[in-house]
This record gives sequence, C-alpha cells and structure tokens, in this order.
Amino acid sequence: APTPRPGLLARLTARSRRGPDDAISGSGTPAAGAPATAATATALHIRRARAEVLHDVNLTVAPGETIALMGRNGAGKSTLLAALTGTLAPTTGQVTVGGRTPHRTPPPEMVRRVGLVPQDPRDLLYADTVAAECAAADADAGAAAGTCRALVSALLPDVPDGTHPRDLSEGQRLTLALALVLTGRPALLLLDEPTRGLDYAAKARLVETLRALAADGHAIVLATHDVELAAELAHRVVVLAGGEIVADGPTAEVVVSSPAFAPQVAKILAPGHWLTVSQVAAALQDPEATP
Repeated sequence: APTPRPGLLARLTARSRRGPDDAISGSGTPAAGAPATAATATALHIRRARAEVLHDVNLTVAPGETIALMGRNGAGKSTLLAALTGTLAPTTGQVTVGGRTPHRTPPPEMVRRVGLVPQDPRDLLYADTVAAECAAADADAGAAAGTCRALVSALLPDVPDGTHPRDLSEGQRLTLALALVLTGRPALLLLDEPTRGLDYAAKARLVETLRALAADGHAIVLATHDVELAAELAHRVVVLAGGEIVADGPTAEVVVSSPAFAPQVAKILAPGHWLTVSQVAAALQDPEATP
C-alpha cells in the first residue's frame, strides 16, 4: 500500500529541521551596497501639551530596509513619523534624514529626502483631476513634466487623467497618493496605517509595490496595526509603548514574542517559524519536504 502523505504540520516541521541556513526567514534582508543609514533618531524626546509623547527613542533606518512601527494607539508611532518628516521638532535629541536635520531643512529639499503617505490619502489630494494632481506633484518636486503621470500609469494603469480623486476607491486613492509622494524620489518613504480600508487585492498590490521600492534602495517605515502586513513585508519590527521603544529586532523574532503581534499563520503553526501563507506555500513546494 502507498505510504500516506504526512499532515501539513508534519511536512512543515520536516522542512524546518533541515537547519537555519535552509529555513525560510520572515521577509529576507535589506538590499546591500547602499549607504549605511537613511535616517536616525538619537536620544529623541518630544513633548506636546505638557506630555512627553516620545521618550529617549533611538532608531536607525538603513537604505533598502523596511521597518514596521507597531504599538497601541497613542504609543507614539505617528509622532515619530512626524519627527522624521520635520513636521515636529525634537524637544531634545536629534533626528537626521539623509544627513540633514528635517525641521531645519527647506521643504523643497526635504521632498527629495523623505515622503509621507498619511492615514487618509485625501489629505494629499486637492485637485479636481488625476492629471492636475500629477502636474502639481511634478512642480512641487521639481521633476520633469510627466514624471508623476508615468508613476500613476504604472501603479494605476486603468485610471484616466480626467478622473476626480474622490471617485477613486480607497485603494486607488492610496496608490495615487503614493505616486504623488514618489514623484520626488525620496530616499525615505513613510506610511501611516497604509492598509486601512484596503481589500485583499489592493493590499497585495501595495505589498508588491513596496517590495520593489525597497529592492531599489528606498528605506521604508510603516506605522501599522496590521500584523499580517508586518509579517509579509518588514525586515524589522519596532514596538512602541508609552512613547518608548520596548522591542526592536528581526520580524520573525519580534512578532512571535507576543500574541498581540503574532500573525494567524504563526499562531496556528507554532512553534514553527512561518509567518505568512506564502512562506508555508514555499515550504510545501520544496521536494525534500514533500515525499
């Protein structure tokens, strides 16, 4: 009689026993060969309305690296993004982006160094048509005419120039806002809750786009509650609580250290090291793991 196929968990466990060199890690490693740092925060403290919202934050972001900032509401994630853009100045400590101090650098120069896609993409959308948004983005970034439109064509190929941004879906508005920000080709890209309101297909397109940007050397920092996104995309996870960094390390280590941050795949297949469905699929397709 034929030998019965082992169950899912047994097949995955057999895959994991082949050693760490063959194991599937969380999201890979950042692109190599780029400058050492895209941004730093050193002993950063920020006070707002008599409350200290960031306390002694130390963070380094490398080119090609994707970092997920995680933590409860009010933990300080959005405040840290604001400090990196220069919108908020440190109370004490220092922030640098591309070797410059953001809050002391003229905005036209910072557009080429750091870009923020806010929680609500409509905060960046003021014009009546996609074409007008793109023309304004080209002018703001000092880019050649048509630069933004080329990005939109690549990311949103079926959206005509005359479309009003308010007529786009949530995912399309997010993608348009991303194209506007990318027109300046900032070395550091920040996104605040980028998957809010997105369906599965739009989220998958976002992941694909951000992976390509990281592979091209862009540093990416995501403030998110989406543990599945962090598992799929981030090289590192930084957890904030009460304005302080309480965890900072490789995604696969940080997200499984607390049930609050573990994706569903990790919970179901514990104590295995798989975080995403794609990692499970890759393990199951390995001929050595599937008799």
